Amino acid sequence: MEYRIEHDSMGEVKVPADRLWGAQTQRSRENFPIGVGIETMPAEIIHAFGILKKAAARANHALIPGRMTAEKLEAISKACDEVISGELREEFPLVVWQTGSGTQSNMNANEVIANRANQLVGRKLCHPNDDINMSQSSNDTFPTAMHIAAAISLEDRLIPAMEELIGTFRKIEEENPDVVKSGRTHLQDATPIKFAQEVSGWRSTLEKDVDLIRRALEPLRELALGGTAVGTGLNAPAGFDAKVAEEVTAITGKAFVTAANKFHALTSKDELVFAHGAVKAAAADMMKIANDVRWLASGPRLGLGEITIPANEPGSSIMPGKVNPTQCEQVTMVAVQIMGNDVAVGMAASQGNFELNVFMPVLAYNFLQSVRLLSESVLTFDRNCASGIRANREKMRHNLHNSLMLVTALNPYIGYENAAKVAHKAYEENTSLRKACVSLGFLTEERFDEVFHPEEMA
Repeated sequence: MEYRIEHDSMGEVKVPADRLWGAQTQRSRENFPIGVGIETMPAEIIHAFGILKKAAARANHALIPGRMTAEKLEAISKACDEVISGELREEFPLVVWQTGSGTQSNMNANEVIANRANQLVGRKLCHPNDDINMSQSSNDTFPTAMHIAAAISLEDRLIPAMEELIGTFRKIEEENPDVVKSGRTHLQDATPIKFAQEVSGWRSTLEKDVDLIRRALEPLRELALGGTAVGTGLNAPAGFDAKVAEEVTAITGKAFVTAANKFHALTSKDELVFAHGAVKAAAADMMKIANDVRWLASGPRLGLGEITIPANEPGSSIMPGKVNPTQCEQVTMVAVQIMGNDVAVGMAASQGNFELNVFMPVLAYNFLQSVRLLSESVLTFDRNCASGIRANREKMRHNLHNSLMLVTALNPYIGYENAAKVAHKAYEENTSLRKACVSLGFLTEERFDEVFHPEEMA
């Protein structure tokens, strides 16, 4: 491999000749060989760095054009566009396990953008620190990148995925308006419910989750950029914070504002904890829904069997013809991962010391993994399972009419205690509620038939 010599404030470093990164990125590669090629800085963070560096260059040009010239702005903007598009993804090799402020990743962005900008103009025009990092610090750029990445991921990935599944459940409701089945509580038979009502519970749950995520999005729109090293804004021109937020908004098409208190923005990560809580809530609800689906589809002959789901692949290497609820299983495993990530997010956010949090890379990694996994899990579940759910109406009717909890309909006519006697007698003698009630002398056959209508109980 051929190398070139780069230097930083600590001296010279050999860098692969074909790479755009510089000395500080190379030092990080050598000093942190942890999870290389696996736990690299999330692509969403790199994308966000491209956005914020372009926005910063624009703001600097507007406020201090003598330092950020039009020529530099044009070259930097073009280089940033390549970062934003993902063209330069291989130039960002650093792992999550680095300095807790994300300094190396900030410098990775600075070096790549500077070197690419210089390539575009054909000479050494831009410096990583003096130009790409102008008016900034790693301490305000990394938290800004986290907020941008989190907001975009929630708004553009997770919410649309959940809305697609919501639409599927609404369609199932519309297809089964009058199908009545047995309800269940504590995994035991309960009073009747319409299948559409049961599915509406799933739909409404996800709608509530989307509403919570949208609310959690708002605090993420506040950006730390402009606070520089400790929140005072040292070396940033007056108005830089508001101008750069305006430019991020223009680039992304999403509303961002400058954080009112930069001392809070640099050290506290409460907005990300709050937002991840909404993601965890959605994951918890998805686990519940997936468990409902696999219970209702259990069987096909010896379980509940009240719905059928698509048979996507063979379910056993030894039992021919067996099909498993694999989509439900992936949902529940993803939910468990997200619940674990929530612990990491909360712990990382608690580690702010004085003017800075130094657990930001691991926080970003877990947050963005949760959003990515849940988004992909929900879409896969929708397209490979939920959209193929069909009601087994015959089995629902059979189960409904064999439920002892239909005795609840008799409470107004014979009282709770007598109704309980009917249920116990029917269960112990394996007979019908009708026969048990008549044999106990609580109602005549004619009166029982007159008041007992299971389908009307929903």
